[in-house]
Amino acid sequence: MNESINSLEVGQEFTEVVVENLTRTQIVQYAGASGDFNPLHTDEPFATEIAGYPSTFAHGMLGMALTGKLLTKLFDNVTIKKFGVRFQNIIWPGDTLITKIVIDKIESDAESKFIELSIHTSNQADKIVLSGSASIETQ
Repeated sequence: MNESINSLEVGQEFTEVVVENLTRTQIVQYAGASGDFNPLHTDEPFATEIAGYPSTFAHGMLGMALTGKLLTKLFDNVTIKKFGVRFQNIIWPGDTLITKIVIDKIESDAESKFIELSIHTSNQADKIVLSGSASIETQ
C-alpha cells in the first residue's frame, strides 16, 4: 500500500486494521521488548484483585507502535519528522485496532515535500483509543 507522494491530496484518508484480536501474549511480548513490566500489563491477579481493573491491558506505547505500522507502510522512503499521540482509552486483550490517517496539509519547496497528517486509532466498538498527528518529509 505504498502511496506515491506526488499523488496525495489534502483530505485523503487511509484506514487499516493494524491488529486483530490483540492477545495477552502480544502484550507480554511488548513488555519484554520495551522493558516495561508494570504488573497492570502482565499480572492478571494484580490487575484485577489489587488494582481493580477487569483484566490486564496493553501499554499505551504498544498502541502507538501498532498505529505507526500504517504510517510506515503507507509512506516508504520518507523522513518522519514528528509522530505524537494522546492516549484516550484503554486497549484490552481481544481488541481489534483500526487506524485512520488523514492528509491535512501538503507544502513543497524546491527540494522537499512536507505533509501534515492527523491520526486516530479506534477499537472494534469504534471507541477512539488514541489520536495524534505526524509530519513527514520527502526529498
